[in-house]
Amino acid sequence: MSDALTVIRHAERPTVDFPGGATYQPIIGDDTGAGLPIRTGIQTSPPGYQTRLHSHPYAEVLTVLEGRGEAWLAGEDEVVALEPGVSITFPTNRVHAFRVVGDRPLLTYGIHTFGKRIVNYVEPPGSTG
Repeated sequence: MSDALTVIRHAERPTVDFPGGATYQPIIGDDTGAGLPIRTGIQTSPPGYQTRLHSHPYAEVLTVLEGRGEAWLAGEDEVVALEPGVSITFPTNRVHAFRVVGDRPLLTYGIHTFGKRIVNYVEPPGSTG
């Protein structure tokens, strides 16, 4: 890793389509996990979007920039309201999800405390139940 200042221009970063209509723009880090101990990105989730239940083998921090949503840990009753100015931390290996509430997109800035984004889904894509 270099000791020089690194400048990342968001307009020069790719955008990845997620199932369900959300998009993700990786900012720091890449799919290899090489070089940095964190991975950050901006996710835009349309109205009606909900993530599948999933976990990560590291902590994840989510900060709401725009819109409204709800987040929760599987097996717990508490639902956290997501709105601008709110950040939450999902613990390591805890199954969680979030959804958009209302008619505006939810814009979030996520920090994965590992250089590579790893997602462990509870159910495989296309499964029902």
